[in-house]
Amino acid sequence: MSTDPLLQPYQLKHLTLRNRIMITSHEPAYPEDGMPKDRYRAYHVERAKAGVALTMTAGSASVSRDSPPVFNNILAWKDEVVGWMRKLTDECHDHGCAVMIQLTHLGRRTRWDKADWLPVVSPSHEREAAHRSFPKKMEDWDIARIIGDYVDAAERMKAAGLDGLELQAYGHLMDQFWSPLTNDLDGPYGGSLDNRLRFTLDILRGIRERCGEDFLLGVRYTGDECLPGGFDAEDGIAISRKLKDSGLVDFLNVVRGHIDTDAGLTDVIPVQGMRNAPHLEFAGRIREATNFPTFHAAKIPDVPTARHAIAAGLVDMVGMTRAHMADPHLVRKVIEGREDDIRPCVGANYCLDRIYQGGAAYCLHNAATGREETMPQTIPAAETRKRITIVGAGPAGMEAARVAAERGHAVTVFEAADQPGGQIRLTALQERRREMISIIAWRMAMCEKHGVTFNFNSFADESDVLATEPDEVIIATGGLPHTEVLSVGDDLVCSAWDILSGDVKPGANVLIFDDAGDHAALQAADAIAATGATVEIVTPDRSFSPEVMAMNLVPYMRSLQRRDVTFTVTWRLMSVTREGNRLRAVLGSDYGDMTRERLVDQVVVNHGTRPLDDLYFDLKPLSSNLGEVDYEALTTGRVQATRKNEAGSFRLFRIGDAVAARNTHAAIYDALRLVKDL
Repeated sequence: MSTDPLLQPYQLKHLTLRNRIMITSHEPAYPEDGMPKDRYRAYHVERAKAGVALTMTAGSASVSRDSPPVFNNILAWKDEVVGWMRKLTDECHDHGCAVMIQLTHLGRRTRWDKADWLPVVSPSHEREAAHRSFPKKMEDWDIARIIGDYVDAAERMKAAGLDGLELQAYGHLMDQFWSPLTNDLDGPYGGSLDNRLRFTLDILRGIRERCGEDFLLGVRYTGDECLPGGFDAEDGIAISRKLKDSGLVDFLNVVRGHIDTDAGLTDVIPVQGMRNAPHLEFAGRIREATNFPTFHAAKIPDVPTARHAIAAGLVDMVGMTRAHMADPHLVRKVIEGREDDIRPCVGANYCLDRIYQGGAAYCLHNAATGREETMPQTIPAAETRKRITIVGAGPAGMEAARVAAERGHAVTVFEAADQPGGQIRLTALQERRREMISIIAWRMAMCEKHGVTFNFNSFADESDVLATEPDEVIIATGGLPHTEVLSVGDDLVCSAWDILSGDVKPGANVLIFDDAGDHAALQAADAIAATGATVEIVTPDRSFSPEVMAMNLVPYMRSLQRRDVTFTVTWRLMSVTREGNRLRAVLGSDYGDMTRERLVDQVVVNHGTRPLDDLYFDLKPLSSNLGEVDYEALTTGRVQATRKNEAGSFRLFRIGDAVAARNTHAAIYDALRLVKDL
């Protein structure tokens, strides 16, 4: 029997959970037609078979028609959900994993122009900033109808064989009743705290009566809104005690904060550069005050932090949700004593930021997550051992090396720098993004375990590659900043990379032209503004930094606004000319012939990268496939078979930014889906 606190079983009423690690409710936006079909099931089953004790499905599964999802959620108000949830639950149960679901009505946290175009409802007319809808103030029949919808949805989940469910009460309809900021109803559902809790207790009572005592019920809720005029921590403790004393719930799942703005949401679910486990001590206060089963998750990215949460008695079950997106086999590796092999969550929040922009959740550096039906979480061994030569040790090259080595191939890597990392090493120089270096460090450790040969400080040429007698050559040389975007003055500007690397000293009055919309411009602005300089970021887009996305933008904005950085949208840098010891920058507009001018002492351009591809084109005529990729084979998981040059002794491929400027996830996905079949 293990003495590891994380691996101790936990008895939740009649249900024995095999350890103390859970995946909290979250919606990766994988449903099809509102249903958790094969892709959704494969995602949860992968983690169930690897040892997690409890998987909470479906963050914000909708209970009512007038709660249309603002991203791709499960529709729990449809009867057909039962069959799909039954398949998911049965398969997870087969692997010893308990299954629950989170049910909700979004209230004002949605839009009226989604789905059936029904009015948004809430206990007041107060609009949520994030989704901008002015709600209808609920009537008595709305309340009665939605209570019934919750109970019906819960009955469907019991029919599907789930072990239980939790109700969502942070930022959604349930706690819109709780908060004085969003409830101005008269009694019986407004006014006093007991009246504001009545909606929740009526729902719980209805579910208990319909589903019985053996169906586990909990609430995931904010115990402190952290908003002036909202309910505070003491109110949250009172609410926690009232939930426990009702006798209607079996566990509490505690968060802290509010999610009605990007900044609020990011404080509830912190991103990289923010403190780990910021609300864990608060969850411990709730557990101490209630002496009741308490769950919690919020940026608990690593096993030592999770172990502390349990060992210190702060919570009974610890959620490691994003950590399981990075490594679905986390628990198995803990059990097997292989914690060093765990792929770390780097807090990049690519997963959540994507769903809030209408996409599916993908892990920045685990390209198999969400693609379990087509991409392997465990790399299969190859039938034939090959010699594979990789040029470049950025994220694409390192992933290619890792996958090839785990396949059993003999792998040689050339890298011009003295250490691996590429663009990630540059971006990780800034404190806010230092966690990014773990993307490279983990791959380096895996490559070393599998005997990859690295040649650093080696600017490989054609002869170096051919000397390795390769069967496959992969060019992952990345790209270099492209700043030649002006009609006049390209020679007078520097790149964002120049600032980040320290090769160019920041000026005192700086214009940054951002036509890529990624992290580099914001990082450069932050570095320059930190010196006390005056900084203006100009972009031709109608919003700035669209590739950074909402939650990642929050820490930048807090820093840049404090430093009085100016943001100017819809203007394009046209030319730069020297004027004495200063630079005159002319801005133009895509909307007409308008111009503006700025007199500054430095212009920084962020316009992405252009491929560093000379070696690829040197090798191309010598390769058997002439560099061609069979896209049909690549996207359907079949072996590359293109042969156009019978004299060629090796196949040649290029990946990542050596093809075109994209992002880290694209580079890693390029490598995984190509090399897994080599």
